[in-house]
Amino acid sequence: MEHWTEYTRFTTALLVILDPFIAIPLFLSLTQGQDNRQRMRIAFTTSVSVVAVLVSAALFGDSLLAFMGTSLSSFRVGGGLVLLLMALAMLRAEPDTLRTTSSEKKTAEEMSSIAVVPLAIPMLAGPGAISTVIIQMQRSALPLHSAAVIGCILLVCLVLWLMLTLATQIGRALGRIGMGIIDRLFGLLLAAISVEIIANGLRGLFPALG
Repeated sequence: MEHWTEYTRFTTALLVILDPFIAIPLFLSLTQGQDNRQRMRIAFTTSVSVVAVLVSAALFGDSLLAFMGTSLSSFRVGGGLVLLLMALAMLRAEPDTLRTTSSEKKTAEEMSSIAVVPLAIPMLAGPGAISTVIIQMQRSALPLHSAAVIGCILLVCLVLWLMLTLATQIGRALGRIGMGIIDRLFGLLLAAISVEIIANGLRGLFPALG
């Protein structure tokens, strides 16, 4: 099992990647006109959906990589590049097409499953979060390590649920400028994390770099 600091780092990274702040404006937009009870139900369904996707990635991601014939080092480089693109979009305050698209937003407004699409997938449990979970699971084969990773996922999703249930108050308190500042700070931290993941992947692919 890894040192406990590795799990705190993973929890922080996953929270930054999910970035509940970026989901708040879309959450408020899609739930406009609904009462507080309906919004809380959507927030709960969204959080449970994110848990289901990330835990599935943690448990079966290794088998998927083996089936596709992809090495962990290659997946680290690819996942790191995805995270870097997300970070750059956050730093420039641009719409992140890796998370969601305008067509997905329109579809969600016409359907009752907005908690799953686009809020949970791909807004929150997108390629960045999925790749991060798979990479973390590959660090050890011990059952205790797997349990710790899943525990970190549950903790992050609990924070996500709390923030979505308080979305109205958070949006009102921070305003557009405050949320933009936080998003840029998260983007800077995510950029540093993504560079480290890419570097580790490159060292695995090209041992001479180590």
